[in-house]
Amino acid sequence: MRGAGIKGALWAVIFVAGMLLLFASCTSDTKEEEVVVYTAVDREYAEPVFNTFQEDTGIAVKAVYDVEASKTTGLVTRLVAEKDRPRADVFWNNEFSQTILLKDEGVLASYASPEAADIPAGYKDPEGYWTCFGGRARIFIVNTELVREEDYPRSISDLLDPRWPADRVGMANPLFGTTKTHAAALYAIWGADKAKAFFIKVNERGIRILDGNALVRDLVARGELVMGLTDTDDACVAIGRGDPVAVVFPDQETLGTLIVPSSVALIEGCPHRGNAERLVNYLVSAENENALVAAGFFQTTVRVSGTRPDCIPTEDIMGMDVSYPRIFENLGPAKEDLSELFIR
Repeated sequence: MRGAGIKGALWAVIFVAGMLLLFASCTSDTKEEEVVVYTAVDREYAEPVFNTFQEDTGIAVKAVYDVEASKTTGLVTRLVAEKDRPRADVFWNNEFSQTILLKDEGVLASYASPEAADIPAGYKDPEGYWTCFGGRARIFIVNTELVREEDYPRSISDLLDPRWPADRVGMANPLFGTTKTHAAALYAIWGADKAKAFFIKVNERGIRILDGNALVRDLVARGELVMGLTDTDDACVAIGRGDPVAVVFPDQETLGTLIVPSSVALIEGCPHRGNAERLVNYLVSAENENALVAAGFFQTTVRVSGTRPDCIPTEDIMGMDVSYPRIFENLGPAKEDLSELFIR
C-alpha cells in the first residue's frame, strides 16, 4: 500500500509537470513566435511573401487583409481604434497616404530598418515612422495601331492638346484612387491655383472621365480611346494579353513621373516588437522588392539598381520631385476643388 501511494504521488508530479510544460508551450513559444500584420496588399501577392518569411524564420505570420468594400480605410480605422491596446505589429499598405495619416494619429512606432539603408531618403520618413518600397507609376497607355510613336504624348499637359479629340482621351475620376493621388501631387508641385486651372480645362475640354484605371486601359486596348492615363500594373496586364498598346512615362524632362509606392510601418506598443522588426526588414529588403516585381505586384523599385518587368521600358525613370508628405497635405485641398468639377 505504501509503495502504491508513492507511485501514485510520483505519477501526480509527472502529470502536473507535463501540464505545466504544455501550458508554457501554448502560452509562451506560440505567442512569441508569431507576428500580426494588417495589410491592404492583395492576398495573392502578400501571402507568398508571408509564407517565405515564415519558412525562413520560423515566425508564424498572422495576416489580416482589407475587405473589398472598405478597402484600406477599414484597416486604418481599426488601427486607430486599437491604438491604446494594439493587436497588430506591422502595417503593410499598397500606397502611402493612409500610412502617413496613421503617423499623424500617433499609431506608428519609429524604426529605421538596416535593410532600407540603400533606399533613397525621399522614400523614407525622416523620423523613421514609415518606409516606402517598390511601386506603380502613373503613365500614359497608347494604342499603337492608332498613334505613331513620334506622336506619343510626352507630358500630362498633352491631355489638353487639341490634336486629340476629347472623346478619344480618357482618365479615371480624380476623386478616387491613384488618380486622386496624382491630382494631389500636381497641387503640391504646381500650387493650388495652377493645378485647379489645369483640371478646369480638362473638364471643359470634355475628356472622358471613367470609373477606374482598368477601364481606361481596356478602352485604349480596344481602340475606343487613342490614349489615357492609368497605372503601370494595369498597362502590364494589357501588354501581357498581347493588346496593341505601349507605355509612356510622362514629363521625363520636366515634372517627372509620379511613383506610387507601397509602404510599411511598425505599430506603437505592438505585442511582438522583435518579430515585427524582422518582418519589416524582410519586406523592405531588395530581395523581396525584386521578388514582388517578378510576381507582377510592382513594376518599379525605389532602388537605383532595382529590376523591372519586361512590360516596362528599361531606361531610367525620373520620378516626380515632390515629397509624399506634401502630396498627403494636398489630398484635402485637391478633393475640395475637384469635387465641384467631377462629382456626378
